[in-house]
Amino acid sequence: MSRVGILCPGQGVQHVGMGSALWKNFASTRAVFEEAADVLGRDLRRLCLEGSEEALRETATAQPALYVTGYASWLACQEVWQDRVTDGIEVVVAAGHSLGEYTALAVAGAMTFADGLRLVATRGQLMSEAGEAQPGAMLAVLGLSLSEVEAVCEAAQAATAQVVVVANDNAPGQVVISGTVDAVNAAAVLAKERGARRSLPLATSGAFHSPLMTPVAEALGQAIERTEIRLGMFDVVANCTAEPMRTPSEIRAELTDQISARVRWVDSVRRLGAYQLDCLIELAPGQVLNGLVRRIEPKLTVLSIGDGEQIDTMRSTTWPGRNPES
Repeated sequence: MSRVGILCPGQGVQHVGMGSALWKNFASTRAVFEEAADVLGRDLRRLCLEGSEEALRETATAQPALYVTGYASWLACQEVWQDRVTDGIEVVVAAGHSLGEYTALAVAGAMTFADGLRLVATRGQLMSEAGEAQPGAMLAVLGLSLSEVEAVCEAAQAATAQVVVVANDNAPGQVVISGTVDAVNAAAVLAKERGARRSLPLATSGAFHSPLMTPVAEALGQAIERTEIRLGMFDVVANCTAEPMRTPSEIRAELTDQISARVRWVDSVRRLGAYQLDCLIELAPGQVLNGLVRRIEPKLTVLSIGDGEQIDTMRSTTWPGRNPES
């Protein structure tokens, strides 16, 4: 029996054409995009496959588009496993980066695809509106440790009397900060002075995973309370705690808190390492999480679906998740 984990990417990996190979080759993908159109009343297939990069950069559209693409790749994986892979496969854990946590929970069966999509659409709209009401910025700091970046944020907050915090602890030497424009700019200067190799502004519409998103957490929490949440079929490791969510109440708390709290991705990946996995599968699109995992836990094997074209790898008897001793 092969033990498999699932990785679900978050906002920032979207691009025109994502999921194109899935749409072409899997009836389940076409069905899930049709269901999404029924739920939201808009054509996400056209946005993903034929839309503009500008439209996909908008938080309110990017988040549901990524959620649907990721879930479609999960259904495609199941088709491949049923049709071509003879070894037993047991999915034992999943983790999603920020927005990807919703995909992970839907994959685990903790919420229905449709309910997850409604929440994601609400989340994206609320975050977009919050960014307009309270402009903010995010910055990836490369080459400093987490503690060094935390110190930079504390100094920038003291200098500006404005908010800037660590938003994502993505990998050793890659930490994302979030806050007001002035505070983030001040932090960028301090990071350079303290030896950062590089600082890269992120194309976001607001200060995600910072206290500036607290109003969103409150409004989103109401939608989460109205949504049916149940125990998943396997563990999902939470962004905020890096521990598995084992009850519906833990899931509700996590989804409410994570929008304004730090994404502890390094700790989450290390937690995945305790599951003795034969393989991690990164759902579509892209392979950003693959790269982060290699830097955090090099012994973990990751197969990235990409835009769907890499899924054929799992048709092989030598794909990374196959345990020859099964």
